[in-house]
Amino acid sequence: MDWSKIKTIFIITFLILDVYLLFQFMKIRDANKYEVITETSFADKLKADEIKYVELPKVPIKDQYLSAKPKTFTKEDIDQLKEQKATSEEPSTSLVVMLDKPIQLKSKFEPADLASFLKEDILYGDQYQFWEKNEKKHTITYFQQHDNYPLYQNINGMITFSVNEDNQITSYQQTYLEKIEKLTDKEEILEPLKAIETLHQKGVLQPKSKITKVELGYSTLIQLAASQVLAPTWRFVVNDKESLFVNAFEGQIIEFNSNENSKVE
Repeated sequence: MDWSKIKTIFIITFLILDVYLLFQFMKIRDANKYEVITETSFADKLKADEIKYVELPKVPIKDQYLSAKPKTFTKEDIDQLKEQKATSEEPSTSLVVMLDKPIQLKSKFEPADLASFLKEDILYGDQYQFWEKNEKKHTITYFQQHDNYPLYQNINGMITFSVNEDNQITSYQQTYLEKIEKLTDKEEILEPLKAIETLHQKGVLQPKSKITKVELGYSTLIQLAASQVLAPTWRFVVNDKESLFVNAFEGQIIEFNSNENSKVE
């Protein structure tokens, strides 16, 4: 074949390739431009509604589904308790305990006040973190955690202390999730700003609100008789009071009703 023809073919081929690459570049640029416009538009909506938020966790973040099983407490477990009496029949997945000596609380409760008792006198006590003190119900609630991530509103992984009229802890009920294992490989989860957008679109995030805390934990996705599946979940604290939850994989708003989690589509 004539060399000049071969050279011409190569030149035409490279020109076609350049045109194709330019076309692909323009598509990517336009897509990125659209994303920026969309994000800016949402930022404008938040500004118009006077909604503010703290610094958000850096992305991308990867997480996974977990599986877990409620622990059945045995006589051996109960025998480890000091100056406490279990009133629930064993074996049971819920341990109800009366204290021989009530714990006197200060007028203003601080989680640190119970740190020693949790660590030294409660089974797996170091695996729970403070959630709330409910003045109406006269209770103090702690949620179990996994790798420092809280298990939100999980009836199979919490401690509820009962407080009497003299501001004393007289008893508590405990549940515990064991055999927490990885169920899937890690995948990128929903960005926190996208989760906020979901809350805003559904009208859950009210105008003039301020998101004062953002954290990641787990909530129950599937509840079975002997086990459950846990899903990564964003928690947004609004005005230091209300907590809003969004499934970090599926992007659905989670509402905790009774013993089961419901989702807002």
